[in-house]
Amino acid sequence: MNHETGVPGAECVSSRRRFVRNACVAMGAGAFAIAAPMATAAEQERKVTATEDLMREHGVLRRALLVYRESVPRLHDADTELADALQKTARLFRDFGEDYHERMLEEQYIFPAVRKAGGPAAGYVDTLLAQHRRGRELTDYILAATRTGRIGAAHGARLGKVLDGFVVMYQNHTAREDTVVFPGWKQSLPEKRLEALADKFEDIEHRQFGKDGFEDAVATITRVEQQLGLADLAQFTPPAPPQTG
Repeated sequence: MNHETGVPGAECVSSRRRFVRNACVAMGAGAFAIAAPMATAAEQERKVTATEDLMREHGVLRRALLVYRESVPRLHDADTELADALQKTARLFRDFGEDYHERMLEEQYIFPAVRKAGGPAAGYVDTLLAQHRRGRELTDYILAATRTGRIGAAHGARLGKVLDGFVVMYQNHTAREDTVVFPGWKQSLPEKRLEALADKFEDIEHRQFGKDGFEDAVATITRVEQQLGLADLAQFTPPAPPQTG
């Protein structure tokens, strides 16, 4: 303080300014330190690993298989609603399952790496590829049989057999991939490579569909389930077992 005027001196004012400035910086740094871990945690929660991406896509395809299975007993009715639902399901399986998931991911990235690594997973590759080819033939048939919007008498019984065969093949196919092939592929690659492939798969998906193809696929199969009265999961809960003894 200036003892002659009683007015604070420059040195005192400067000290107070430094105090205020330092306090603000400290508060800002503290806020950043709190926000940064939260942002990192949120990013980690949102990030989908490469194997998770493959398995959730299988979830969409399994729901399509359930539509096929539930449709078989209804084929004799020649229902136009059923024909439309099967056409949509087959188109989804073709676009999302065969052209994207199988051709662009499994056949380009998963199977070659698994074959090179060897082991139990490698022994499945040839059969999986053969089943991909057969699946595309069966999808061609389903699309053709439902193209007119009605399932004719000539197609009913044959379509039922095709759908049954398709379901059995792909139930076994995806089960082996999820429990043997994908884990074997994950074990064969370093963590950094898996992280890079997760980003690569996302890029491929956006190029193929123009956006998040998974979300669109889920929405499509949900609408089909609603169309056929299959959306309520509770209806598939079996009754209690009979008493024993």
